[in-house]
Amino acid sequence: MRPLGLARRLTAEAIGTGFLVAAVVGSGIAAQRLSPNDLGLQLLENSFATGTALIALILAFGSLSGAHFNPVITLADRMLGGMASGEAGAYVGAQVIGGCIGAIVANLMFDLSAIEWSTHDRAAGGLWFGEAVATFGLVMVILGVVRSTDAASRAAWAAVAVGGYIAAAYWFTSSTSFANPAVTVARALTDTFAGIAPASLPAFVAAQLAGGIAAVGLARFLWPTLPAADLIVPHEPADAA
Repeated sequence: MRPLGLARRLTAEAIGTGFLVAAVVGSGIAAQRLSPNDLGLQLLENSFATGTALIALILAFGSLSGAHFNPVITLADRMLGGMASGEAGAYVGAQVIGGCIGAIVANLMFDLSAIEWSTHDRAAGGLWFGEAVATFGLVMVILGVVRSTDAASRAAWAAVAVGGYIAAAYWFTSSTSFANPAVTVARALTDTFAGIAPASLPAFVAAQLAGGIAAVGLARFLWPTLPAADLIVPHEPADAA
């Protein structure tokens, strides 16, 4: 792959993950301020904004990078042979950096300090299991869409399926479905509705990785001919300049 082609893909991953985190954190702050006495309404506002933003971001950046925006999705792509290890590592780095910038931007937009370490502890077995379930479901949805749609229609269907799944998983999982290590790390930088205490990060990320790996294993059984590349939509060719 030419360096410029990879640079485009990494930039797309960083920007996409940054906007995703900005949507998660920013809508959480707005929800707290608009509905200060109603946690259910706050979650509804937060989940709607996150799901719809994710649809838009996948449609916008999918043709460039595949619109992973998530280290677990990148890991799944690597396990299925769609990426080299070095490329996958670069994707993860871009996702984490972009996500952290997105959290900082959200804080600043709402006149908060750029970095406010979260004090929201999320440490309980049910929450960890919820993260494993949420991430398992996310990967299964993506791989199922890849298996059941052609390349021409995959972008639209994947965007709707992933955005809809994440919005729903806010409600049916105990953890409110972080399902993304890069987003999880970034959310430690904001002491707001969407935040997570740094001490809670390792268990959450471990649960997410476990859920993702389990989903890839099941997908290999369910769909033996699963495509080994382009998990969400076909992205920029390797020799693009």
